[in-house]
Amino acid sequence: MANNTQATKSISLNEYGIKNAEVHYQLSPEKLHDITIAKGQGVEASSGALAVNTGEFTGRSPMDRFIVKDDVTKDRVWWGKVNIPFDSDDFQKLYDKVTDYLSGKEVFVRDSYACADENYKLNIRVITEYPWSNQFANNMFLRPTEEELKNFSPEWTIVNAPGFMADPKVDGTRQHNFAILDFTRKIALIGGTGYTGEIKKGIFSALNFILPVFKNTLPMHCSANIGKDDDTAIFFGLSGTGKTTLSADPERRLIGDDEHGWTKENTVFNFEGGCYAKVINLCEENEPDIFKAIKKGAILENVILDADGNVDFDDVSITQNTRVSYPIDHIDNIAVPSIGKNPKNIFFLTADAFGVLPPISKLTPSQAAYHFISGYTAKVAGTEAGVVEPTPNFSACFGAPFMPLHPAKYAEMLSDKMKETGLNVWLVNTGWTGGPYGVGTRMKLKYTRAMINAVLNGDLGLYDYDHYHIHSVFGVAQPRSCPGVPTEVLSPRTTWNDDEAYYTTAFKLTNAFRENFKKFESFASEEIRRGGPQRYAF
Repeated sequence: MANNTQATKSISLNEYGIKNAEVHYQLSPEKLHDITIAKGQGVEASSGALAVNTGEFTGRSPMDRFIVKDDVTKDRVWWGKVNIPFDSDDFQKLYDKVTDYLSGKEVFVRDSYACADENYKLNIRVITEYPWSNQFANNMFLRPTEEELKNFSPEWTIVNAPGFMADPKVDGTRQHNFAILDFTRKIALIGGTGYTGEIKKGIFSALNFILPVFKNTLPMHCSANIGKDDDTAIFFGLSGTGKTTLSADPERRLIGDDEHGWTKENTVFNFEGGCYAKVINLCEENEPDIFKAIKKGAILENVILDADGNVDFDDVSITQNTRVSYPIDHIDNIAVPSIGKNPKNIFFLTADAFGVLPPISKLTPSQAAYHFISGYTAKVAGTEAGVVEPTPNFSACFGAPFMPLHPAKYAEMLSDKMKETGLNVWLVNTGWTGGPYGVGTRMKLKYTRAMINAVLNGDLGLYDYDHYHIHSVFGVAQPRSCPGVPTEVLSPRTTWNDDEAYYTTAFKLTNAFRENFKKFESFASEEIRRGGPQRYAF
């Protein structure tokens, strides 16, 4: 692979407006690792991984993410708080300032691509101010061969300058940091923030526009894996719901942990060449694959190390959003290439802190579309300032910050896929049971794994009264039994031992669902609207 040796090809950045720069092209991850340490921008952990601090920003800044409003986007993008418009002329002026800032500096350039399926391949050139940002791009994007690099022609360009600070009064930004997508110039411009997730999510957001608009392909914020019979399972979920953990299954090959496309040919392909996992409270027993992936070539972000270079994964003094990026081949059991066929089951993962959703339930196509648009999970007390009790958190399509089109567009595409393939969609509550957060307990991981395995093995029976109970509030079908799971665990009401308290809380959550869905009602079909929670109890 080209990324394992220092490439001899030299390139000029004059065409990008970057003049007289000292350009390092296609350096190996080992070289970038060493340069980062030599510059004092990182240290080596005892595992061999590079540990860096991303500075002021330890997460994405959604209010500072913009899309240039022009002929390509003006009538297609769902403008608002998620997709904030940016003037095309202002973009050009800001771009010129950033490239002028990088001129004369040492910069790092990497050619890579997104989308493992050849038919959807997107060539990307990444220009970064910092060496470790370039190593992150090596980890997270797909890595071209030496042969592919010879005639490489980039379609999109990422310009990443964490040290450049915008002037909001002059540049049209909200504050000094920004991440801007320009679909006409095909540029992702990032400045004022060292958080590497902006690089990854910039291209994800671009593909979330390109694939449905121009390629008739559904982009998804999900993980995916393949079984022995080549059946593909897809796991949607927001942060903290178990997406990465549950898709890392020793019995199934991992396609990817976060970003995928579902084609009209009914294949599922990974956008990426690596994984970007949370490491808060990481331990080898619970997440052995991620733990073992932290070695030379991986990059740890914002973790605390002791004098011997050992990571304290429980230390959140910098941020709760501690992370590691690593090439996907740091995981043993992977699909090569990162493509799966024959999707059979989709799991919507939610950490319901109210403790009222069944631990697993089967959804009809209309329910699946409704829950997909809703993208529900819950915040618990202590995770954010001011959160003192469970709070509903809705993120459309389980990835609203990265979706340029209206959520109903993606939901309708998913609904069509369900009808075409006849696959099953399951709502899985990895959150609380026996009461809400503070009263009940978190669902045991072994039970959730047993339920998912039962689905994948076809052990939950036919969709009929003998095998399923229709939940009186949410209208979803909860199985009456499941191998490896106590029967009482399958019924959330039973685990509460207080019917009145249970139904009061359940209706509180249904009200939150309906309130959230109001902003989508005028765009959603009648079929999707019917997929919401029931409005009455028996």
